[in-house]
Amino acid sequence: MRRIALLASFLALFAAPAFGQDFTGNWACRDASANKTGILTIYGQVYGFASSSAGNPTSGTGTITGYQDGVGFNEGNLRTAGNIQAGRLIPDPNWGLAIQLEPADTVVMLCTPR
Repeated sequence: MRRIALLASFLALFAAPAFGQDFTGNWACRDASANKTGILTIYGQVYGFASSSAGNPTSGTGTITGYQDGVGFNEGNLRTAGNIQAGRLIPDPNWGLAIQLEPADTVVMLCTPR
């Protein structure tokens, strides 16, 4: 019995990063000046972004790759028009978790659970 408990504990320890962060769902996004920029929806390996500005070229869908600490944007309007490469999960004092959307050099949006 102890062997089973030890094995289960060992496996849970190494599998914990895979269980740890959940980025699926709807996220309300704001820019650096705290203005609403849109809604990011992530399910499975796809995302959709609806900008709060009519005609904004970043609105649309695309594909992502999930990582332990967030997502990588493979293709779609956020990647091509917004140059967003990654969405990193960070701790947030009000919501528990937030996703910061980043091009290569800075953070452009912060998205909180909706």
